[in-house]
Amino acid sequence: MIAEVIINSNVKKLNKVFDYIIPKNLEDSIRIGSKVLVSFGNAKKYKEAFVFNIKDVSDVATKEIISLEDNDLSKENMEFAKLMSRMYFCNIYDCIKLMLPPGTYAKKIENRVKDKTGNFVYLKKNIEEIENDIEDKVIKSDKQIRVLEFLKDNEGIYISDLEILTDVSNSIIKNLEKKEYIELIEEKIMRNPFKDKKIERDCKLKLNDEQKLAFDTVKKSIDENIYEQFLLFGVTGSGKTEVYMQLIEEVIKKRKKSYYACARNIIDTSNGQ
Repeated sequence: MIAEVIINSNVKKLNKVFDYIIPKNLEDSIRIGSKVLVSFGNAKKYKEAFVFNIKDVSDVATKEIISLEDNDLSKENMEFAKLMSRMYFCNIYDCIKLMLPPGTYAKKIENRVKDKTGNFVYLKKNIEEIENDIEDKVIKSDKQIRVLEFLKDNEGIYISDLEILTDVSNSIIKNLEKKEYIELIEEKIMRNPFKDKKIERDCKLKLNDEQKLAFDTVKKSIDENIYEQFLLFGVTGSGKTEVYMQLIEEVIKKRKKSYYACARNIIDTSNGQ
């Protein structure tokens, strides 16, 4: 199998796909949107790349993909990157970088933000054996029993959460690990930056006369299904974004398929740039 990849480069002539052989051990893992490392040209260091297409054969592919990396993207992300590249006349990889989590892109791989990992707790013995040991008083500690009973229905829990939810110390868990009732497995922790944030819905602002004129002009085009381009002037802080947001809301209300269609036809001009 062959992967068509786009190389991490800001050189215009490299803004195209290159064919690489997918190793047998990666054929079931690599898909469109996968991030990979490849050997490119005479460079001593491996290059980062993203898979744009997968096909059966190639007349030019001679090198294999080196490895599969984390932080892959979806097929839809890749299509959107191509659309952005055409719209803004830039390299596709520059558009891809905008979709990557902060800190995951750096020229030196060792300088990138590493995935956060932690120990997750799993039962090592089967439930029937554990229940027999509890009944036969092989396990006498109430705290150890509490942990094992909890894990029957909650395997794969983060160790810190287990300590809190069962009200036990780390030494209790370590003791169970030593007795081989449980095992700790290091896994990647999925980060959610909005987990502890309470985000309340904003009310849309009342547009001033100039904003209302711009809004009504573009809305008329939307209502009549006329795809025109509009140049929206305004210095930073003049309220252009509010106009965009309210126009997008109008498009969503009308159940348009491409809800960003109106926004992409408005050219933002701030401070004459």
